[in-house]
Amino acid sequence: MTTPPESGPHGLTLEQQAALGSGADFWTTERVGAVPSIVLTDGPHGVRRQAGATDHLGLSASVPATCFPPAVGLAQSWDPELVGRVGSALGAEARALGVDVLLGPGINIKRDPRGGRNFEYFSEDPLLTGTLGAAWVRGLQDNGVGASLKHFAANNAEHDRMRSSSDVDPRTLREIYLRAFQRVVRTSRPWTVMCSYNRINGVYASENHWLLTTVLRHEWGFEGVVVSDWGAVADRPAAVAAGLDLQMPGDGGASDAVLVAAVRDGSCPAGAVAASASRVAALAARAERSRTQAHGAGLEESRAQEHHALAREVAARCAVLLKNDGGLLPLAPGGSVAVIGEFAAEPRYQGGGSSHVNPTRLDVPLDEIRALAGTDAVTFAQGHTTAAATDEQVRELRDAAVRTAGEADTAVVFLGLAAHQESEGFDRDHIDLPAEQLALLAAVTGAQPRTVVVLSHGGVVALAPVADLAPAVLDGALLGQAGGGAIADVLFGRVNPSGRLGETVPLRLQDTPAYLNFPGENSAVLYGEGLYVGYRWYDARETEVAFPFGHGLSYTEFAYSDLRLEQGADGITAHLTVTNTGGRAGREVVQFYVSKPGSRVSRAPRELKGFASVTLEPGEGERVSALLAREDLAYWEVRADRWIVEGGEYTVSAGASSRDLRVSAPVEVEGDELRLPLTLDSTLGEVMADPRAAAILAEHLPVPQGDDAGQAMGVDMARMMESIPLGRIAALGQADLASLQALVDGINGEG
Repeated sequence: MTTPPESGPHGLTLEQQAALGSGADFWTTERVGAVPSIVLTDGPHGVRRQAGATDHLGLSASVPATCFPPAVGLAQSWDPELVGRVGSALGAEARALGVDVLLGPGINIKRDPRGGRNFEYFSEDPLLTGTLGAAWVRGLQDNGVGASLKHFAANNAEHDRMRSSSDVDPRTLREIYLRAFQRVVRTSRPWTVMCSYNRINGVYASENHWLLTTVLRHEWGFEGVVVSDWGAVADRPAAVAAGLDLQMPGDGGASDAVLVAAVRDGSCPAGAVAASASRVAALAARAERSRTQAHGAGLEESRAQEHHALAREVAARCAVLLKNDGGLLPLAPGGSVAVIGEFAAEPRYQGGGSSHVNPTRLDVPLDEIRALAGTDAVTFAQGHTTAAATDEQVRELRDAAVRTAGEADTAVVFLGLAAHQESEGFDRDHIDLPAEQLALLAAVTGAQPRTVVVLSHGGVVALAPVADLAPAVLDGALLGQAGGGAIADVLFGRVNPSGRLGETVPLRLQDTPAYLNFPGENSAVLYGEGLYVGYRWYDARETEVAFPFGHGLSYTEFAYSDLRLEQGADGITAHLTVTNTGGRAGREVVQFYVSKPGSRVSRAPRELKGFASVTLEPGEGERVSALLAREDLAYWEVRADRWIVEGGEYTVSAGASSRDLRVSAPVEVEGDELRLPLTLDSTLGEVMADPRAAAILAEHLPVPQGDDAGQAMGVDMARMMESIPLGRIAALGQADLASLQALVDGINGEG
């Protein structure tokens, strides 16, 4: 047993240090001595500041704040600068509402489309996720409000989320599920990181020393506070020893007493408690320095109007035009429009649960369409309901919609998922749109061939049935409080759509990577698909999809040419010319994918390694450049426990989606040295792959080529011998173990 010091950092006693590491109540930390209290509250797409009763599920009311597009929509912008502006606006509102740390962004990878919280996350790809997440954090923290990067880590399902173990191999964990966190931590230095509920390979994230200390602090250099997800701590002494700093919410001091007792009996290091207290105190001091006279003053009406206008601009940038046969969109002025669907009058614009925002105002799509087309030109029919209804009621709604559509020049049908069909707290069982909505669409398109579908949803939905029926499809995902105006802007051509999908839309659920391993059972889920998440899976299996990752159309067209690659110390710089060959000004998102033909390790056929955008007038061309960072070319070498860039020829392709690659070029990349110590378990093939080792082996232990014997036996003797471990040569009578061990020691000891 060790005796803790009487006082620690800031002159605090052990009891005071423990008190700093747990909340005073649901949203605030303890004020201890000279260390001030701070306020944390939910984000990420708006400030959910509860003034009265508090909870973590969005049940109690919050003060009005701008509801920007959730991450599922924001990702479709593929625009870090725009995402940074959203972060900045959130920072200004958080400061005005007296918030010191906003809980976001959520950057977990979308492993399976059924994930109930996918609307809070950006993408299936770690580069896109990390780049946008880093921009969000910078924008927020430039306004003196701390971010809380979440949910760390491998938190990809809601089922049994407070106990389930994400069982994932080291390479997949590093390359897919930790890579975005690494990028944000290193480039944007978030004030806090939030550990998740789940276990990782059997160890709770809150108690995972490897995750919270070895990786996060020692490898990535994180210096901020690790805060728990609300209610994620099962054993506070074990959590503090692992690197957790702040347990939320407060529990009336019960866990403080447990922690103090653990220090006194020696089961928790006193130094770990002191270090956590120091980090929380530093966070509190930082927050106090950032406060201005406007702190807690409330959201001014002028700022609310300004941010609503920004929300409309952002939402329009996030809309993805999936299909536009015959140039049906944009809608021409002067024609009559039948607007159909419950979501047109009662929009679905955000997800349910802890991130649910009370918006400052709400744009209704039907009203915004009337504002642009003229009230007399627009008719409306509900078409369907998300509430319980009899067969007769469903039929009456559908029949009225068909009549309304047939009497107009064009029909705009709003389809999607209601809040009760997807939310935090549970995963979906399927990815289908409601059957009554598909029946409605079939009936409407039968009466009105000029039909546009507008989609609202937080998770991927099966769209093949929709695309088969409608000539034009606009995917809004979830667009926030100004989404109604943004949809009208895109439909009528005030904004040329430039959004791109942040995740693949499969033809059917059975095609998805984790179909047989989601959401798990017996409090564990096997990440059996490994590295092959999202487009990596579909491309490796050459599986047909409804819409590929990165897909999105425009009202104009773009041509790509003259791809040039420059290899440098920082990576590959790609340059190409993009030309607007259509008749409208527009923005093009150029995506750069990298392949490594003949790689010595398992890889996806192509991976996103950079992207850039350019806005061009008709006929205008411009050079576009992007750095494909060397560190992003690396794979995680499990045997060496580090990142390795494999040398050799790579192929860089630029295009408009993962399956619309316009230009490609090869480039030679110098690799990192990888020399693994040989053992008697190393195979002849592994020895012969190293020229130096092969030469030593040939000198001391001639290996028969076996050509004649191989031909006589009908085998490739050389290939067969590649798999023989060195130690087994003794068993074959070719050498003794002592001589082989000496040979191995000699090879390992040279150069």
